[in-house]
Amino acid sequence: MSQPHYESWVDKQIREAQERGEFDHLSGAGKPLEDLVDLGDPDWWVKRYASREGLDLSAALPTPLALRKEAAGFPDSLVDVRTEGRVREILEDYNARVKADRLRPVFGNLPPVLAKTVDVDEMVAAWAELRARLRPEPPAPPAPPPPVRRGLLRRLLRRP
Repeated sequence: MSQPHYESWVDKQIREAQERGEFDHLSGAGKPLEDLVDLGDPDWWVKRYASREGLDLSAALPTPLALRKEAAGFPDSLVDVRTEGRVREILEDYNARVKADRLRPVFGNLPPVLAKTVDVDEMVAAWAELRARLRPEPPAPPAPPPPVRRGLLRRLLRRP
């Protein structure tokens, strides 16, 4: 003897909606659910939290990696700096932080991760070239006003 089929109210609503075609052509059909993609990653919850809250986790990077990331942005990150002197100060400060990081003790068997110093003169030249490319052309000077023409009567009455 077979069991009588029982359909709950929810199951009935879903079945009727399927029969009407309300689930056809939905956006995301056949795609994995976004929240279930990275469950194999042990840090999935941290990444999702940082993404949801719009957090910048670059401050959590180890110092050498943060320095490398900073150097990768040169000279583009310096475009808004107005003077060559200030650009040199920023680059020299970066080089000083790289050299200070190299003095930290190394623990364990792994080789140390080091950031490279930058050539200040080369970077200043790249900054100047980038600024020149991005700087808009200065507006053309206004045309001089046309000469004022005097009427015939004024020219005749003008005293020599």
